[in-house]
Amino acid sequence: MESQNNAGISHRKARGRPRDWDDKSAQNTIKSLDRAMEVFEFLSEAQGKTLTMLANDLSQSPATVYRILVTLEGRGLVEFDQIDQVWHVGPRAFIIGSRFLRRTTLVDRARPILRTLMEQTGETANLGIEQNGHVLFVSQVETHASIRAFFPPGTLSRLHASGIGKALLSQMEDARVDKFLTDMPLESFTEFTLTQPDALKADLELTRQRGYSIDGEERNVGMRCIAAPVFDIHGEAIAGISVSGPTSRVGTEEIANLSTSVLSAARELSAAIGGVAPAAR
Repeated sequence: MESQNNAGISHRKARGRPRDWDDKSAQNTIKSLDRAMEVFEFLSEAQGKTLTMLANDLSQSPATVYRILVTLEGRGLVEFDQIDQVWHVGPRAFIIGSRFLRRTTLVDRARPILRTLMEQTGETANLGIEQNGHVLFVSQVETHASIRAFFPPGTLSRLHASGIGKALLSQMEDARVDKFLTDMPLESFTEFTLTQPDALKADLELTRQRGYSIDGEERNVGMRCIAAPVFDIHGEAIAGISVSGPTSRVGTEEIANLSTSVLSAARELSAAIGGVAPAAR
């Protein structure tokens, strides 16, 4: 009887989550941990902040924020710059983030494809996904050229001012694009940034028709990017693949050849993860 009871207990423990899993009320959350994560996430987006700035921006007391930072520092998740007296995200955060990236086959399957794309085009090849109105760059293979684009894994860029971002936007339903335009004002980064909704929508329609997007110095003057969407098994665009480089090398006359390589790489990656392109709409 005892062995049967122990077996029953082991079986219940193996479920991996408690009975009240779906209960997200205050009684099942750790307020101090939630507050610490708020500080950590804010710092990840606004690095180089003093203690006073963080406390003011988060409307928390300096003493509370300081205790949180010191605790996170002990784990290597944040670090303090003694010279400038500001806080930054620490190296441990990258290590943990890298473990997440290793969980997905998308990044693993993309690496050889990105390397081939870089070798074919001579320009930096990138892989990015959408996250809360931004492109999150998750992998990159840099060109060997001295002047190059650089978007290390973890970099965030606004969707409307990014080649990968516009490739992803072009595959979204109109209602979702309209919501994006409502929730996220079209910030201007250069004189070429598309900041008018009608202009962006026209560009997205053109992107949809030809299959690839062009970031023509819309995020950084002197840099051009060509991107195409990557599709999953449901025909949904879950990522974008691109090449980017200085306009001195990626001129308008190079777009046709480069786009062929980018489209081929996007199709290859889609196929590698079992994806299919949706029917034209």
